[in-house]
Amino acid sequence: MQNEEDEFESFEELNPESLEALPRQIGPYKIESLLQKGGMSILFLATHPESKEPITIKVLSPKYVSNPEAIKRFLYEAEIISMTDHPNIVKLYGYGQWEGGLYIAMEFIEGISLRQLLLRYPISLKQALEYIIDIAYALCHLHTHGVIHRDLKPENILVTDSRIIKVIDFGIAQLISQEEGQIEDNSMRVMGTPIYMSPEQRNNPNSVSYPSDIYSLGIITYELILGKLSHGRIHLSLMPKGMQKILSKALQANPEDRYQDIVDFISDISSYMHSENMQKEGGPSDALRQIATGIHLAENNLVPEAPLWSDIECSYAYHKGTLSKSIFYDFLVLKNKSYGLITIESYESGIEGVIYNSVLRGMVKALYSREEKIEKLTEELNAMLFRERMPHHFQFNFLKLNPIEETLEFLSCGGDDIWILKKDQKEPLKIQSNASELGKVQTAKFEPLIVPWKPGEECLIIKLSSGDDEKSPLETLSIKDYILQNLLESKEKETKEKILLLIHRLKRSVNTRVRKRSIFIGSFTYFSNKKMP
Repeated sequence: MQNEEDEFESFEELNPESLEALPRQIGPYKIESLLQKGGMSILFLATHPESKEPITIKVLSPKYVSNPEAIKRFLYEAEIISMTDHPNIVKLYGYGQWEGGLYIAMEFIEGISLRQLLLRYPISLKQALEYIIDIAYALCHLHTHGVIHRDLKPENILVTDSRIIKVIDFGIAQLISQEEGQIEDNSMRVMGTPIYMSPEQRNNPNSVSYPSDIYSLGIITYELILGKLSHGRIHLSLMPKGMQKILSKALQANPEDRYQDIVDFISDISSYMHSENMQKEGGPSDALRQIATGIHLAENNLVPEAPLWSDIECSYAYHKGTLSKSIFYDFLVLKNKSYGLITIESYESGIEGVIYNSVLRGMVKALYSREEKIEKLTEELNAMLFRERMPHHFQFNFLKLNPIEETLEFLSCGGDDIWILKKDQKEPLKIQSNASELGKVQTAKFEPLIVPWKPGEECLIIKLSSGDDEKSPLETLSIKDYILQNLLESKEKETKEKILLLIHRLKRSVNTRVRKRSIFIGSFTYFSNKKMP
């Protein structure tokens, strides 16, 4: 894995398949790319044969395919997941053998780990407690089925883009009904993560019980409320008073003094959440965290629904990069049965960028209802930025799709391109536009490019957020080339499927500089007299 300072060399670095030969298929699932390579297992991105949705395939590493203990534990993990059915636990699709050994097919979870969340974002007390309750309900489901997770930690808890908790990794889970030694021959070996392990698990791995998981959840609860990783140092005096008693009980050294049932832990957390004390104990810093949480929620709410346009098939996908510099996009229904796509990017990252994007979005909404000529709308938008004395400039794209006149109009304030894919041509037609960025030159003029757009032709737009150094322009060109090449080569897939899989692949690029960038890919195909579904 490359570090943050790795230099970008070429777009081949984006492609995980360049690292090693990938299997074409595992079981009934077609393999798309490598997701992650761990010590004992490898994760692949695959496609479900029926739903065509992305899924995760986990296989044993080649060096363990003949190891009896590893095989037993791998199959045991699949058995454990198959026993569960809960919205906060990863879903199993199937497991079995393939020519390379064993595999488990699981739900593909779009999001980040709780550890990454703690390192990147402020979390309000209310949001932390909501996450804790969801994790606790997942544990309750496991314990009801006699399962002890044994390795509960922030890395094994994922948070989806819509803030749903997913508990994963049951590699060392244990059924309470299993007799001692039945799970593995050398079960006395300590397995797990020491910082999150209960004292009894560290001293005697076979002595774990339900309170052992509750201890691990107690550490996670402490970290979520603290807003950072504890690294094994616990000071309950840093916690809100209403939580100190709860955490003290959850973290008792003697398991008999702990919560014996996760239901009691849930009850105490819920009571605190609905008490007046929680509101009082948050304090000024928590108020700021709540504002930050609200801003991130607002950013998610700015994402529009997929449009249903007569005569036009639209497919798109978006990835918000780790650099926190986001792209806002929206779909517009214009007059005379024409449609529009706008993309907006502020050069500010984080909360400021979200606010400025929201302001500009409001300006566009106010203007396009009365002014649909792209050049006039953009000139007025630019003038408004100067009148309002906005301190920053913006990259702005406006793509107008007019199936009645069979034309496309495109204006890019910042130097983006579109491509038109014609059935009778192998190479796509590149349309370049390079007007001044909005808010940069007060007297700037904006002229859109107008090109023919015939039935059956596909229009592609690829938008990347700006980078943070001098290497960024080269990166942008290389990433766009890679995206375009893959979309052109994957002819056997539907456009929507191609774009989604490509976004998933880019999110997990081996190059960290690529994962930082926000990426929007949109495809628009004109079908004459196409009926609405």
